[in-house]
Amino acid sequence: MEFLTSFIDIVVHLDKHLATLIQQYGPWIYAILFVIIFSETGFVVTPFLPGDSLLFVAGALAALGGMDIAILLAVLVAAAALGNMLNYQIGRFLGPKVFHWEQSRLFNKAALEKTHAFYEKHGGKTLVISRFLPLFRTFAPFVAGIGAMDYPRFTFFNLLGAVGWVASLTLAGYWFGNLPWVQQNLTAVILGIIVVSLVPVFVGWLQHRKG
Repeated sequence: MEFLTSFIDIVVHLDKHLATLIQQYGPWIYAILFVIIFSETGFVVTPFLPGDSLLFVAGALAALGGMDIAILLAVLVAAAALGNMLNYQIGRFLGPKVFHWEQSRLFNKAALEKTHAFYEKHGGKTLVISRFLPLFRTFAPFVAGIGAMDYPRFTFFNLLGAVGWVASLTLAGYWFGNLPWVQQNLTAVILGIIVVSLVPVFVGWLQHRKG
């Protein structure tokens, strides 16, 4: 319970914690941010790490001179793209093992073939759109790997999604994060970003239950 409380505090007051890290670690803050974003996108078991809100706050702090915006964007895009690549490779490695038998309790060969067909047809836009959706952001490249999505195609849309996701949220923080109203209500803004990003997930869950 104490760990959960501490984690929630870090996410909700991300601006204060990140500002403290910048003061403590200086240029090493880029490495810290790289590891967080890389882990959030690279491992199926770490979707709970801050993503959208972290990009926004990092951009806002860069505008105050805490970080160089060009270096920040390059580091975050690299982390997001490489994280997805690792996630894809994990899925590609596990896919043949999971679907080794014609039928299994968890999966079957027909499901693998359908997944592959889906990602060949819709995988590009799925990878781009999922960047803006928590949970889906973590699972999309993993499933693309299991479905053996064509790697050059995956790489293109992976980079496109990484640039779009990082640039939009980081620059939004850079341009608007230090406006007086935003600064006075930054905690509410961070919570708003989290809630808005989770709305599609909740809507999808409701549709699934109705279905």
